[in-house]
Amino acid sequence: MLNALRTLTFTVTAALTLWPAPVLAGPVCATDDTGTEVCLEQPASRIAALSPGATELVWSAGAGEKVVAVVSFSDYPEAAKKVTSVGSHTRMDLERLMELQPDLVIGWVTGNPPEQLEALRELGLPVFSIEPRTFEAVSHTIERLATLAGTEADGFTEAERFRQGIAEQEREYRDAEPVPVFYQVWDEPLMTVNDEHLIGKVITLCGGVNVFGDLERLVPRISPEAVIGANPEAILAGGMGEENRHWLTRWEAFPGLEATSQDNLYFIPPSLVQRPTPRLLEGSRLFCQKLDEARGKR
Repeated sequence: MLNALRTLTFTVTAALTLWPAPVLAGPVCATDDTGTEVCLEQPASRIAALSPGATELVWSAGAGEKVVAVVSFSDYPEAAKKVTSVGSHTRMDLERLMELQPDLVIGWVTGNPPEQLEALRELGLPVFSIEPRTFEAVSHTIERLATLAGTEADGFTEAERFRQGIAEQEREYRDAEPVPVFYQVWDEPLMTVNDEHLIGKVITLCGGVNVFGDLERLVPRISPEAVIGANPEAILAGGMGEENRHWLTRWEAFPGLEATSQDNLYFIPPSLVQRPTPRLLEGSRLFCQKLDEARGKR
C-alpha cells in the first residue's frame, strides 16, 4: 500500500506541473462535519463526489456541471449517470480518481473508508466530509457546498426551498395521531434505524413513533422476533431498487402483526428517504401519506 501510494504521489506531482494555471477568484472556506475547516484558494471547478448522496447534494448546490467523478449508484439527477465512476463508496480506484484532477473531494463520514480519504489528503487533495443527520443539516450542507463551489445563488435558494418545505410539513403534522412504525432499511441482515437517524426524523415528522427509536446504534440489526414483539401498526420499507417491494413479503406471513392484518405494509422508493438530499422532501411527503392511510383504517 505504501509503495503504491508513493508511486501515485510521484505521478500526481508530475501531472500537477502540466495543469493550466487557474484564474484566481479568491479563497473560500467551510467547516465539514468532522469539524475540519477546508479552504480553497478559489472556488472548486472539478469536484469528486464519493457517495450517491454527495452527488445529489453537489447538484442541489448548483455545481453539477463541475462534477468530474462519482461512485456507483450515483443515478440522480440523470446527468450524474454520464459522469465517470471511480468505483464504489467503499472501494475507490485512487489512481483513476487522480487522473480526473479533482480540486475538491466530497467524502462521506461513515460511508467511505477512512484510510482512503486519508490517502487522498496525503496526495494533497482537499477532502470535505459530510454526514447530515437533521433536516437543517441538509440545508446547511447544500449552502457549504455552494460556498466551496462558488454557486451561492443557486445553492442557497435550493437550501431555503428545502428548509421551508420541511417547516410546512412540520406544521401540518404537528398534532397528528401517533402511529407505531417499523422502518426496514435492509433485509439480510434485518436492519432498522433509531431516532437519531435522519429516517427516524422523517418518522417523527409524520407523527410516527419508531418502535426501535431508542436503540443505541444508528442503524441497528434486529430479529424478526423483535419486530413481532413490537407489533407496529405500520411497516415501511425500501428495497433493492426503486420499484422492488419484495422486502415486505416476509411480513405477509405473520397475520398476527397489526401492520399485516390492517394491510399497512408500505413501500417507499429508497432513494427518496435513504439519501440525505432535498428529495427527502418528496420522500417525507410520501411517508406521511402512508401513515395517513394507516390512520384512516382505524
